[in-house]
Amino acid sequence: MSFRVVRSSKFRHVYGQALKREQCYDNIRVSKSSWDSTFCAVNPKFLAIIVESAGGGAFIVLPHNKVGRIAADHPLVGGHKGPVLDIAWCPHNDNVIASGSEDCVVKVWQIPDGGLSRTLTEPVVDLVFHQRRVGLVLWHPSALNVLLTAGSDNQVVIWNVGTGEILLHIDSHPDIVYSACFNWDGSKLVTTCKDKKIRIYNPRNGELESEALCHEGSKATRAIFLRHGLIFTTGFNRSSERQYSLRAPDALSEPIVMVELDTSNGVMFPLYDPDTNLIYLCGKGDSVIRYFEVTPEPPFVHYINTFQTPDPQRGIGMMPKRGCDVTTCEIAKFYRLNNNGLCQVISMTVPRKSDLFQEDLYPDTLAEDAAITAEKWIMGEDADPVTFSLKDRVSIVQGGYVSNSGNKSLSVSKKANILNKAAVGTSKSASTATLGGGNHAADVGSSSGSATVSGITEKDLRDITDEIRKLKAIIVKHENRIRALEAAVRAQEDDTDAVATRNANNNANSNNDTKASDSNKKDTNDSSANDNGTSATAASDEA
Repeated sequence: MSFRVVRSSKFRHVYGQALKREQCYDNIRVSKSSWDSTFCAVNPKFLAIIVESAGGGAFIVLPHNKVGRIAADHPLVGGHKGPVLDIAWCPHNDNVIASGSEDCVVKVWQIPDGGLSRTLTEPVVDLVFHQRRVGLVLWHPSALNVLLTAGSDNQVVIWNVGTGEILLHIDSHPDIVYSACFNWDGSKLVTTCKDKKIRIYNPRNGELESEALCHEGSKATRAIFLRHGLIFTTGFNRSSERQYSLRAPDALSEPIVMVELDTSNGVMFPLYDPDTNLIYLCGKGDSVIRYFEVTPEPPFVHYINTFQTPDPQRGIGMMPKRGCDVTTCEIAKFYRLNNNGLCQVISMTVPRKSDLFQEDLYPDTLAEDAAITAEKWIMGEDADPVTFSLKDRVSIVQGGYVSNSGNKSLSVSKKANILNKAAVGTSKSASTATLGGGNHAADVGSSSGSATVSGITEKDLRDITDEIRKLKAIIVKHENRIRALEAAVRAQEDDTDAVATRNANNNANSNNDTKASDSNKKDTNDSSANDNGTSATAASDEA
């Protein structure tokens, strides 16, 4: 008698379920760009999708409750001069999103709570460096306001968005960078390139630590760091068969696992859940989502199941775990873009009978707070991302959630930080203040003893007040000048009207004189005719 041993896993029965069409987002003009991007980014507040737009690039931002058919004239985020290629929400501020475009500029935007009421064209900051299109934007997982961008100029740039300054510039790639990913604490950076190689860098000094051949095929490859340090890649072999592999950072050239999946042209995007160690493979043009579990025992990458849909997908976005519904044991949620303008919502669920909070399914997950500032990170300090328990900090409301963190808004700072949160983490000492209508945490002042609010000192506030006063004076001056110009224009229009009236009167008088002259001529002619008739009659009588 033979026995078949079934691997034990709490995720073995995970299944996907598509929401009804009225609970999805319809009538969206998804971008038709050929760039290999997901075209979609999701966080617990908003859904962002890159769309077709005349006269430049744009993307649409929708609150999650705005389901159904989207109006054709819905406001967009449309400040780019070329098509938008990639977008990414800031993990530490649900209202901030970065976008890269063919116009070579990276823009960072602030989205108001509740969504857009009019088209947004003014970003918080423009990051200008790249000489060719920017196809990749990526936020640091634990450092505040650290953003990575990569373009077709083969350059990788790491920015401090709070100051708009470049922290690091990597120019050692010989060709286009396809993908990039930080490790769990952001101390390592993995990239894949068009030259078929995978590289690991120190993101603080740009030092190349290791490189190896990734996949033998010439099509686009992707690589991501897993939570415990391994690297997962997707790509193609020489026969255009799609592959995935698992590698150790210290042995990149010797994959632990290399598996041929199928034969297709679509690039595969690996979407990773660090809480469950599940990887979802979504291919561009595919109608399926395959999911795998990564474990320490062979074969290390275990196939679980496949979610099948009738329509091919053009792009996809994955909701962070703090946006999932824990009451239904939802462990992942995907927003899948179809070619017919539908954004389909797919819920991945573990079947459980109990309605209680399932602690084994929901370990501590990534929080909204940053663990370290950009300045400390670039100086060499590492910190794991801040985590929290969904049971403690998420309130369940009608199958959804309400985050306990306060609303965040942008604040203008002369120096350190454009974004609102100064230095946040698990061991912060902060006071709560209100600036510009937003509630946010503020660091207590430096050793000099001066209190700060979001990094703004009393002197800075006085300077800002003086600047506002000067601007008001300039505005009043311009308003007076505008009123004077308007009065001059009105006077000129009145003079023009008077001249036109006089000309009309003169023309009328001239016409009257002409008519009178014609009448007089007619009377004269009639009189002459009468005289001639009388003379003729007299002559006839004499005869």
